[in-house]
Amino acid sequence: MNQLTMHQAVQEDVERLADLRALVLYDDLTRLGRYDEVKVRERFRNTFDPIYTWIIQLEGSSVGCVSLKPTAEGALLEHFYIHPDVQGRRIGTEVLQKLLEKDEVRGKRVILNVLQGSRAKHLYERFGFVVDREDEVDVFMSVQLKED
Repeated sequence: MNQLTMHQAVQEDVERLADLRALVLYDDLTRLGRYDEVKVRERFRNTFDPIYTWIIQLEGSSVGCVSLKPTAEGALLEHFYIHPDVQGRRIGTEVLQKLLEKDEVRGKRVILNVLQGSRAKHLYERFGFVVDREDEVDVFMSVQLKED
């Protein structure tokens, strides 16, 4: 197991996290012909809410972020970015496990979208997420969590 911790983001994290988003999504967005240096950061800034966002730390160093926002049906999982230098170390698996065990999502539907061709889709499928619909850029997925 990794030595992971998570703490709530603050507004001052916005630019650092927008840069992380640009780095993590660069390859997939470029492959899809959609990478735009400005828009990739603007979308993050426009949807960033520190109240629902956590900074992921590995052994005391920031390595990513994730957001889980309440919706009418349950929750929206978004802005789940792990720095490329530490990808492949099961950090995403550990973080997703922690998020899906939270009381506020128990018995609810969690939705997300992932870019077409993204390796992250396999992570979500391992946790029971299924494809609801897709377009040329995004795959929209969800999972209905049990009450326990």
